[in-house]
Amino acid sequence: MKSSLLRTDKELLRIYNCHFETVYRVCFMYMKNKYDTEDMVQSTFVKLMNSKKEFTNTEHEKAWLIRTAINTCKDHYRGRWSKTIPIEQMADVSVEQPFEIDETLDKVLALPSKYKISIYLYYYEGYTTIEIARMLNKKASTIRGHLYKGRSLLRMEMEGDIE
Repeated sequence: MKSSLLRTDKELLRIYNCHFETVYRVCFMYMKNKYDTEDMVQSTFVKLMNSKKEFTNTEHEKAWLIRTAINTCKDHYRGRWSKTIPIEQMADVSVEQPFEIDETLDKVLALPSKYKISIYLYYYEGYTTIEIARMLNKKASTIRGHLYKGRSLLRMEMEGDIE
């Protein structure tokens, strides 16, 4: 039986090693706990294994993985499980992350979803507003608006901490 996978094990391992941290951080932005984040990362890479998408370069790979990770996380919250327990009622779980969350990133994580993902991709991953717009299937002006509003919310939050 011929394998349905287009990518070799070596190629999958290279993509995984190159983009794992980014995919993990993007998923963590949505899931906010280690265990669900790991599930979403795994699902994202399984989708890569089953995908017939051909990438032109590593940036194209990264953008596809980020978009797929975002969609996977959103799909998780649309599912039956997430509707049975409101997210606000869930206790925050103390978990270990493979990256450090500083005070600023903690405030970014607390932003509404549409602002936090735009801010994260722009400031932490270094994407332009046009690239983010392509990844999120939005207009560049919408992303600039999300960045503006997100920065305003962060500024108010940070100025409130000073006083």
